[in-house]
Amino acid sequence: MRNKKFKKASLLLVVILLLGTLFACSNGNNGGGSEASNAPSADNGGNDGEKPVDEVTLKVLHNWNGSSGSEVDMTAVEQVIKEKTGVTIEWEYTKGSEVEKVNAIFATQDLPDIYTGPAWGGELDGIIKAAKEDQLVDLSDKLDKYPNLAKAIEKENVPPALYEKAFDAYGGKQFLLYQNHPATPEDAMDWLYGFYVRKDIAEKVGVDPQSVKTKDDLYNFLKKIKDAGLEENGQPVIPLGGFHNGWAVGIGNTMFYGAGYVDKGDGTYENSFFTKEYEDYTLYYRKLISEGLLDPEAFTQTDPIANEKIKQGRIAVLAAHFPAIYDSAKEYVKAHPGSEYVPVGPLDRAGAEPDRPVDLAIQGNNVTVIPKKSKNVDAALRLLDYLASDEGFMLVRYGVQGVHWDMENDKPVAKQEWFDKFAADTTGKAKKNEGISIGLESMSGQDRINSVAGGDIWADQERLAAMENARTILRPNGTSVISAYNPGDVMMKSEQWEMLKPSMDKIGDVWKEAIYAKSDEAALKIINDLRGQMEKTGYKEAIAYTNENLKGKEVVTLQMPN
Repeated sequence: MRNKKFKKASLLLVVILLLGTLFACSNGNNGGGSEASNAPSADNGGNDGEKPVDEVTLKVLHNWNGSSGSEVDMTAVEQVIKEKTGVTIEWEYTKGSEVEKVNAIFATQDLPDIYTGPAWGGELDGIIKAAKEDQLVDLSDKLDKYPNLAKAIEKENVPPALYEKAFDAYGGKQFLLYQNHPATPEDAMDWLYGFYVRKDIAEKVGVDPQSVKTKDDLYNFLKKIKDAGLEENGQPVIPLGGFHNGWAVGIGNTMFYGAGYVDKGDGTYENSFFTKEYEDYTLYYRKLISEGLLDPEAFTQTDPIANEKIKQGRIAVLAAHFPAIYDSAKEYVKAHPGSEYVPVGPLDRAGAEPDRPVDLAIQGNNVTVIPKKSKNVDAALRLLDYLASDEGFMLVRYGVQGVHWDMENDKPVAKQEWFDKFAADTTGKAKKNEGISIGLESMSGQDRINSVAGGDIWADQERLAAMENARTILRPNGTSVISAYNPGDVMMKSEQWEMLKPSMDKIGDVWKEAIYAKSDEAALKIINDLRGQMEKTGYKEAIAYTNENLKGKEVVTLQMPN
């Protein structure tokens, strides 16, 4: 049916068209090609054959370090998307710093047709900058045609501080789309960031991981692991490690200060970088590095190198969120039963009462924008609106209905052959080659995984059980979703911000430099040098502006990574 050549015999053409129609309407095919499609829904956002659509190839930049696509030219999921929207997706994935990438594409004008990336930090700052420079398509007069996209950026569906900072910030113009924010509380996802230790190693050194509560406990635990002289594959076991570029080794900061800005006790706030607690945090990690308790390559290694260390069984304690740790260790655990990673703690949180629920700033994973250089804005919006529909949402998470899963009693149920195939594949490539987990989910509107869909039908039951066990340990008092203001979002509106931002952006790099310093004095000098630079570029005036504009507002002073 893809052959574009006209046939001279009109009768033969009619027969071919008739057969093609009958075949496409059949639900009994098992292929992953163009004939497979999801059942229609009331808000499917696609074309459904009502009118012809222009076929176009759009380049999508998925700005998440380590993300990757399929090994086939056109997956089953992407084929359905093409049929529904006319869009063939050409992917680009980031390998390296997401912040550097977002800044580079706008500086060089090497732009995709659609950009999607983190909804926070320097990545978001880069997008806001592009919006203010008028480099993005203004969607304010277009969204009435795309209800699925419009709904996700309504004021009540965006955290208030984020809405004020990034969405309602352009004099009535609308540049950003918002993805994956929980539609309801039951859709909220806590990734369970924390420290996790290999169970067998904890047993070897005779320490109950749940007995580790304080920063001193954690230090002594790591030292005990090092002093045990453990080896794997002829190489020493590293007490503490992480993933690419130090993610997320630094989460021990919550033992020292509660959030990015701290209450000075007089109703005003200070960036934590200027506090004694930040110095203590820095020197603590410098001590871990200097005593060989923290992998010296943790902040320079790539994700493949980090994962290889885990597969070799060389990392005793990992700092990250649970799914990443579980998945990266799966191969080693399979060969060495009893070596699974289990939670450490929960560790004390600076300023938090022991029975306080864990404060989480749960928000969407992504913002998505269309650069003005996009070759076809209408097609981009048509694609995004379809992905944000209920039908599109289920397609990109579950695969093709009738091929990968079926609807039974109004619930999606995985086909056993595909469940077994995905479960047996420790690399994740089998899913990706069907079009699942290749980045499409990053552009699928509000997260409705429980309220509209049916939960994760592909979840490994052992993985789910392990995650729930970790949740019981790390969240004994539950969680509380933060809706308060982040002072950093307010500071961005100060007159000094443009001059101050380059200095603020150096905090992470300076911290890394300081923890590798040869002495505590040298580490503190590195910190103080940047403090001085920040003050010279307007920090004092900017924080005064921030405090003035935070009067009467609830401010985030306790936050855990989520």
